[in-house]
Amino acid sequence: MTQESATTLSKLPVLADLHLLLVIGQTRSYTQAARRLGISKATVSQRIAALERATGVPLVQRTTRAVALTAAGQQLVDDTAPSFAQIEQSYAAIRDLASTPRGLVRMTAPVALGRQHVLPALSAFLLEYPQVRVELDLNDKLNNLAQEGYDLAIRHSHQPPETYVAWLLCETRAMLVASPGYLERRGTPAHPRELAEHDCLVYLRGSISVQNWTLMREHPRKAPELCHVPVQGPLKANNSEALREAALAGLGIALLPDFSASVQPQDSRRLVPVLPDWQPQGFFGGRIFAIRPWAPRVPRAVQCLVEHLQDWFGNKAPNQRRD
Repeated sequence: MTQESATTLSKLPVLADLHLLLVIGQTRSYTQAARRLGISKATVSQRIAALERATGVPLVQRTTRAVALTAAGQQLVDDTAPSFAQIEQSYAAIRDLASTPRGLVRMTAPVALGRQHVLPALSAFLLEYPQVRVELDLNDKLNNLAQEGYDLAIRHSHQPPETYVAWLLCETRAMLVASPGYLERRGTPAHPRELAEHDCLVYLRGSISVQNWTLMREHPRKAPELCHVPVQGPLKANNSEALREAALAGLGIALLPDFSASVQPQDSRRLVPVLPDWQPQGFFGGRIFAIRPWAPRVPRAVQCLVEHLQDWFGNKAPNQRRD
C-alpha cells in the first residue's frame, strides 16, 4: 500500500459507522438498529451525526414518525452493502471452522407455537450447545426477516415463501374442540350445520374475524363433502392459547391448530374433539416450517438449530400429541 493510499484510508469514516447506516437503511428505525447492534439509541444518533460531518452531506432524514435515508445515504448503502455481505459471509465461514457451533441466532415464532413447542426445543438445544445464544421474538406478525435481521423463523403455513430457504419440521392440522362440561350442557353437534346453534370461539386475524367456518368430510367412493356454516359466540381473540383457555372454561367450541388444542399432562382439565370426521379448511396452515432468507451459506449454529428442531418436531410432532 502506498503512503497516499494509507493517508486516504485514514480519512475514511469508521467502517462500523458505515455498517450502522446500512442497518438503519434496513430497519428504518434508530430503535431497531440500536437493538440489533447492541448499542444505545443515543449512540446511534451520535455516530450518524459524526458520519454526516465526515461526508459533508445529510444521510438520514428523521421525523417524529419515520426514519429514511437521503439520496446520498441510499447511494452509500447500495455501494457498500455487497462488501459488508461478503465480509459477514467470510467471517461466519471462518468461525464455522471451529468444532463447536457458537454465536448469536436471532429467530421469531408465533406466540402460541413458540410458547408451547419452540421454547422447550430451544431449552434442550442450548443445554447441548452452550456457546450458542438465541434471541427469540414471539410475535404473530409476519416479520420481514431480512429487513429486521432475523436468522430463522418458525412459520405455520401451507407453503413457505418461494424466496426463502425452508425446512419442513412436521405436519399439522386444525381441529374443533370443546370441554366435556360444555358438551354435556349444550349437546354434541352431529353435523357442521348444528354449529350455527352453538357458542363458537372465533380467531381474529388483525381486525377481521372469520364469520363462517368451512369443513370437509372425505368419502371413499365420491367427492368430498363441503359444509359452510355461519358461527358466532361470546369471545373472539387473536391468540389460540386464549381460545383454548376459553374452551377449557366451557365457553364454547373452538377451532384451533392441533398444537394449541393439546393440554399439558399435569392439567386435570381436558378438551375433546368435536366432529372428528370433518376437517376444517382454509384456516390454519397444514405444515410447520423453519425458514430463513436465502444466502450462499447457512451459519453452522443456525444449521445445527434447524437439525435439532427437525428432530424435536419429528419425534414430538404436535399432531401426534394428544396429552
